[in-house]
Amino acid sequence: MARIAGVDLPKKKRIEFALTYIYGVGHTTALKALASAGISADKRVYDLSEDDAAVLTRELRRYTIEGDLRKRVAMDVKNLIDIKTLRGIRHRKGLPVRGQRTKTNARTRKGKRKTVGSKPKEA
Repeated sequence: MARIAGVDLPKKKRIEFALTYIYGVGHTTALKALASAGISADKRVYDLSEDDAAVLTRELRRYTIEGDLRKRVAMDVKNLIDIKTLRGIRHRKGLPVRGQRTKTNARTRKGKRKTVGSKPKEA
């Protein structure tokens, strides 16, 4: 199993798709990195030599990936919260940030339903 940028890549997948397991590397970025490293996108991860993995690691260092990117995204969200923008307020409340409806759906962000019922009848 090849380990690139601190991520174990799945052995049997093609390298162009296996690279997308790295946070911040999509299909387009993976293809660009493979092209500049001179590695065929058709290769499987188990076919990569140590030299190929080293060259690929060097190419991926040009991009902001994994821990650095996660830290940057977290700092950007924290900044939005600190300056009290609408997006920051919605992040803080755990509501959808990008204009989605909340009357229905949005359950993954809003949590379990809180049903408001009538008062219980006295006997």
